[in-house]
Amino acid sequence: MSLFRVDPQNPFDGPHQNQKEVTRGSSPSEAKAAMILVHGRGASADGMIQLAAEFDQPEFHFVAPQASNHTWYPYSFLEPREKNQPGISSGLQKIYDLIESIQEAGIPRSSIMLLGFSQGACLATEFAARHPDKYGGVVGYSGGLIGPEIEFEEYRGDLEGTPVFLGCSTVDPHIPKERVDETELVFESLGADITKKLYKGMPHTVNQDEITIVRGMMQDLLE
Repeated sequence: MSLFRVDPQNPFDGPHQNQKEVTRGSSPSEAKAAMILVHGRGASADGMIQLAAEFDQPEFHFVAPQASNHTWYPYSFLEPREKNQPGISSGLQKIYDLIESIQEAGIPRSSIMLLGFSQGACLATEFAARHPDKYGGVVGYSGGLIGPEIEFEEYRGDLEGTPVFLGCSTVDPHIPKERVDETELVFESLGADITKKLYKGMPHTVNQDEITIVRGMMQDLLE
């Protein structure tokens, strides 16, 4: 089964399309760059947007979309993809629409970063791998590509050197480190400039080193 990709002429309509977004930082018309922050299972846009304060970058526009019922898709990301529909496709469409609206406000795709945590990291990395282009950056905090196994031949295109950071625990209860390794391989094949760090014994969270790395990615983007 070929992977769903957003069709601009035929937008997907699903559970996440009419949910709210929360913003922080500069307005899109005044910002030099933007970041889309995708929350995890059971979490919220209001919680996820708090990372904007941690990154402390006033020249960024931050936007966090809200998933319907606080969940992008119902089952583990390792389950067959069809079990997690229409949530996956609806979430991918949501990210696409946010990128389009940010671009319309004057920030190019090459200055837009995608960042997700946990379920949100799975969705954000999946979006970038299915829609490769030059992005400002892609960050997967404790996540990886979706599906019971990675179908490497399904991912085609060029990320044109987009900086990608994957960070995860060696013993994450939800994200096998092998899937993080496979996700790295896919992004390498798509021409990303990838950094991966596996943290020994870390719980399912975001640590200070990961914050510092992404802050550096943001600074590099502005320069």
